[in-house]
Parts: sequence; C-alpha cells; structure tokens
Amino acid sequence: MEGREISKAVVTRLPRYYRYLEELLESGVERISSNELSVRMKVTASQIRQDLNNFGGFGQQGYGYNVKYLYTEIGKILGIDREHNLVIIGAGNLGQAIANYANFEKRGFIIKGMFDINPRLIGLVVRGIEIRGVDDLEQFIVDNNVQMAALTIPKTKAAEIADRLVDAGIKAIWNFARVDLNVPDDVVVENVHLSESLMRLSYRVCSMQDQEERMKNQEEGKHEKEREHRH
Repeated sequence: MEGREISKAVVTRLPRYYRYLEELLESGVERISSNELSVRMKVTASQIRQDLNNFGGFGQQGYGYNVKYLYTEIGKILGIDREHNLVIIGAGNLGQAIANYANFEKRGFIIKGMFDINPRLIGLVVRGIEIRGVDDLEQFIVDNNVQMAALTIPKTKAAEIADRLVDAGIKAIWNFARVDLNVPDDVVVENVHLSESLMRLSYRVCSMQDQEERMKNQEEGKHEKEREHRH
C-alpha cells in the first residue's frame, strides 16, 4: 500500500465495508465470502475483491474473509484505530448535533472544544464541552494537539476561519460551510453540502416519478389502441 495512490472510489467504499462488517460481527458471523458480502452491499463480488486487493487482499481461497480480522484491518486503513482530536467551529444547531453524536468517540474522534462568535452561546456546555469564543482558537489547537476541525459556520466567515485553522496547524477540515476552501496541498478538506445531497435525492425521486408516469401513459396508450382495434 505504501507509495500507491488509492482511488477516491475505493476510499469512499471502505467506510461502507467497515459498517457492514460491524453489523456482521454484532450478529455473530465469523466468516463471509465476497459473494455473500456482495449481496448485502449491492457491490459486485469482483469489485469487493479488487478493492481489498489494494491493501493486500485479506481473504483465503475456499474460506472467504474472517469478519473480525477484516473489520480490524479496515479500521487500521481508515485510521480509526487511532485517536483524532477535533474542534467544532460554529456551535449552532448543526455544531451541537455533531457534538451530541456519541458514535464519533467510538470511532476515535475526540471532540476537544467548540467555538462560536455568538455571545449568547459562549459559556454554554454541550455534552461536557464548554463553548468558547474564537479569540483563543489558535492557542487551544496547539495546547490540545488538535489535528481536525469541523466548520459549521456561515460561508461568509468560513475562508477567514479556515486560514486561521491552517496557520494553527490543522491538517484536516470537515467543511459544512457552503463554500469551497482554498487551503495548502497538505491540508485535507472533506466537503459536506447538505443542500446538494438533498437536491440529488430530489432528482432521483423526480426521475422515478417521471419514469412511472411515462410507463403509465404508454400502458394507457396501448389499451386505447387495443380498444380502437376491437371496434
């Protein structure tokens, strides 16, 4: 794996593998074939084998995959066998929802601090974390060895805060602000555009409805022709 560039598509699928393997573990399943995993995940068995071969394979001919071993190894690949210190910038509804999601800690993401510019929010405590003003943001990042930041602030402030985060040594930004951030190449940004996701959902629903309408019209047209033919 060292020195090899893994495609974004493969990296996108890894958390899904991890989630399904976790469900299998909880169900007491000890081993699974790529064919069985493919049925659950709606990904072809050859795609699964190809994806996992990027990291060494993990399977045995005639046996399949040891669920616990594969789950552990994918966790290592994703880096969630380590702890990652995280701060949330923006303590409104979305920021507080993220802070309240206990599953992040299970995955190794430790929320060290929350920050906001709204004086009504500063001083409030969310799941044991006090919301701070942004004045001491840089010092807090250094003092608490923070590597990641979640940005849940309006896009007008996002670029300025992102620059401050980068200058303070942040290496990864989880960006919920509706703006593309200009950061150095050694800083990773994962954009989460909630409205875009909702629009994709809308497109798919409307496409299905349009297709159903077309099929219905075709069926009605066919029946109409049959009636005309009979008369």
